[in-house]
Amino acid sequence: MTIKGPGIFLAQFAGDEAPFDSLDGICGWAAALGYKGVQIPTWDARLFDLKRASDSKDYCDEIAGLVAGHGLEITELSAHLQGQLVAVHPAYDELFDGFAAPEVRGDPQARQAWAVDQVKRMARASRHLGLGSAAAFSGALAWPYVYPWPQRPAGLVEAAFDELAARWRPILDVFEENGVDVCYEIHPGEDLHDGVSYEMFLERVGHHPRARILYDPSHFVLQGLEYLANIDIYHERIGMFHVKDAELNPTGRQGVYGGFQGWKDRAGRFRSLGDGQVDFGAVFSKLTQYGFEGWAVLEWECALKSAEQGAREGAPFIAAHIIERGEKAFDDFAGSGSDAAMNRRTLGLDR
Repeated sequence: MTIKGPGIFLAQFAGDEAPFDSLDGICGWAAALGYKGVQIPTWDARLFDLKRASDSKDYCDEIAGLVAGHGLEITELSAHLQGQLVAVHPAYDELFDGFAAPEVRGDPQARQAWAVDQVKRMARASRHLGLGSAAAFSGALAWPYVYPWPQRPAGLVEAAFDELAARWRPILDVFEENGVDVCYEIHPGEDLHDGVSYEMFLERVGHHPRARILYDPSHFVLQGLEYLANIDIYHERIGMFHVKDAELNPTGRQGVYGGFQGWKDRAGRFRSLGDGQVDFGAVFSKLTQYGFEGWAVLEWECALKSAEQGAREGAPFIAAHIIERGEKAFDDFAGSGSDAAMNRRTLGLDR
């Protein structure tokens, strides 16, 4: 039971120039840096055709073969952007429209239906690829009211979570049919942004076995949440792992809510691996202790360092933190053997 890796989430690295403009090119780049797996964003047509993948096992076999040709595996698929569009508060309509296909922009109902179809397609594509987990955001209806001023009307948050669960329950059932977990990235901006909000959702979807967690400690650092205790509480629900660093440096001028500044000037900001405050030795130890066998996947975001340097440094950083779980206790050499009669004599029970 050893964590797999290092993997890399391709979303932040895809671009219009080679080698980042095709799956073949970006896989060659990732493999040369020492990565063993790639997490593929399903919204980026330069890398992946989600419709074809959901409809064609042959296409998925081609994609898997291309990736394997570079000595890599596909760790998971991601539909973060489409999941966001499953539930959008009207305040964010225009801002989130760019996540959707051009033909549904400006039409919230059509956009939501498109998003639901996209996420369901990811379930089928994941099955075709032989993957057991996929990533998504939950979307958000209550997020604009996260701070209770003006005072929230009674029942507002409950109504938002009732609706969110109603939208996701049929999607989760499709994932159940395909044998794939939805791993929600617990993330500010989503209604599922901490443990309590995840529990509120989980209760409303009947503790659905496919409603799991993408664990990313960086988002907990920025909230002041105890990210190691989070593993203790939710380890049975953690199905994916993003390795991303962050720091929270409050001053006399700003703290957790210092989000009106650019990333470089915030008290809370994302950093490249090893440059922030996450104790990854403890994180990997906790996940190993609880038997997590998924991928450790770099998600690079940093306010200071270049993406190229972050990617170069990420693979050896993750590899150095992966723990080969021991098969025997360190003090087995001193074992004296035992049987039931000896145990009773040792305890003085047969005197």
